[in-house]
Amino acid sequence: MRPLVRIVLRGSLKQIRHITAVPHTEATGLVAEVYDRARREFGVVAPPLALHSPAPEALAASWLLLRETLLAEGRVSRAAKEAVATAVSRANDCPYCVEVHEAKLATLADEGEHGDSGHGPLTEWAARSGTAAATGQPRPFDDADAPELLGTAVTFHYLNRMVRLFLPDSPVPGAAPAAGRAPVMRMVARAMRPDTGATLTPGAAAGLLPAAPLPAALQWAAPAPAVADALARAVASVDAAAERWIPQPVRDLLHARLAVHDGTPPGPSRAWLDQATNP
Repeated sequence: MRPLVRIVLRGSLKQIRHITAVPHTEATGLVAEVYDRARREFGVVAPPLALHSPAPEALAASWLLLRETLLAEGRVSRAAKEAVATAVSRANDCPYCVEVHEAKLATLADEGEHGDSGHGPLTEWAARSGTAAATGQPRPFDDADAPELLGTAVTFHYLNRMVRLFLPDSPVPGAAPAAGRAPVMRMVARAMRPDTGATLTPGAAAGLLPAAPLPAALQWAAPAPAVADALARAVASVDAAAERWIPQPVRDLLHARLAVHDGTPPGPSRAWLDQATNP
């Protein structure tokens, strides 16, 4: 079992498709700093993070989002946030993320925290959080908890889409016996923890990206300054990258589509793209 766990952890970056992630030994500058922080504070440089490494600012933005919403200590338990991450990933049909975060949730349950069954209303909310049906519906948490829980949902709605494109359906090699997959994933999940003595102080990684104002649409994050700051810096960084690389007409078209999108996945067909680009 342990050799398979080592294979999963050591060979994880080789699973990334379509792009070449920066290897640990070749990382410099901002990429090296994010990698070092991820190893210290998350236990691993997870492929959903590393796939951003060809674009250092996007890598830093992804790490800030993941760190401040899911990992840093705050008002909300890690188990509750892992339940949200799992439910969002399942709703987005991202089996890779479901497998990872379901396993992490199980290890937390082993340590005495509530498992998925202890967060029923929260997981039901998370499962519909990306759809228009969630708009205006009551939330099973108060405004003070919203930054961490809504922030976790936002983070995974983004990461799920990247993982679906750049990673396989499972972090465990396909040749692994079916009966051993769950135990292997639990062992991998236990490796995803801070180094001994590492403190995940909220906001400690903010300096990875320049400060920026919080967009009006994300004002729900304001009660938690570290989460709000991470969201603001990440959004500004991604917007700046989009301005450099994506033509203005394409950005305008994307914003127009998102303004009326109801959250329903478009499916494997390209009909939606043809409709959008040939009105």
